[in-house]
Amino acid sequence: MKILVCITNVPDTTAKISFTDGDTKFNKTGVQYICGPYDDYALSRAVELKEQHGGTVTVLNVGEAESEQVIRKCLAIGADDAIRVNTEPTDSYFVAEQIAHIASQENYDLIMMGRESIDFNSGVVHGLVGEMLGIPSLSPVMKLEIDGGVAKITREIEGGKEDIEASLPLVLGCQEPIAEWKIPNMRGIMSARTKPLKVVEPVGVGLTITEKYALPAPKGAVKMIPAEEAEKLIDLLKNEAKVL
Repeated sequence: MKILVCITNVPDTTAKISFTDGDTKFNKTGVQYICGPYDDYALSRAVELKEQHGGTVTVLNVGEAESEQVIRKCLAIGADDAIRVNTEPTDSYFVAEQIAHIASQENYDLIMMGRESIDFNSGVVHGLVGEMLGIPSLSPVMKLEIDGGVAKITREIEGGKEDIEASLPLVLGCQEPIAEWKIPNMRGIMSARTKPLKVVEPVGVGLTITEKYALPAPKGAVKMIPAEEAEKLIDLLKNEAKVL
């Protein structure tokens, strides 16, 4: 089984975010980057499937040289090799185009990624890749088992879950609880240093689609309402907070 796992290089969820150049550029100074949390789930399940059925896991990242630390961590977790498309991931279509171009050169049984990245949260790359390759795309996948050439999948839908079967090859957008996150051990970290990481140039041209960034509005002051004044609380929720 050949599996391609697409990962994102995103700011740590605890990072303090700021912008430069009149709020038109993200300020990377002092920001710690991590593998996208949903991508971590996809990678962990891919490694488990490789251990169960044999085969290989290749990690693919569309990003600049700063992504390589995160890529090496993925190799330490259990991926066999990696590919980095040497470009800034400016928009979803451009990223999907790079993934589809790489995937079209190999016969991958599964192309797995997170349901969405945690920076822009578009959640459309898996669908675009499936359309570009002419194969089914399913998301968000919560459970995945492989039986021969058939994938048995549980995915989240509006108001519940759906159990389906689909023939390989597939593109899957993954989320918890498809697998438990894996932590690299020392042996994995040492072996990751020698695993191949291929750098290729992009196809096409990305678009800069963000005109300006803005931080969320600061939280307002907390109002304490005595328990015996429930009517006042209800009034504030209706007329001030407007949540009722």
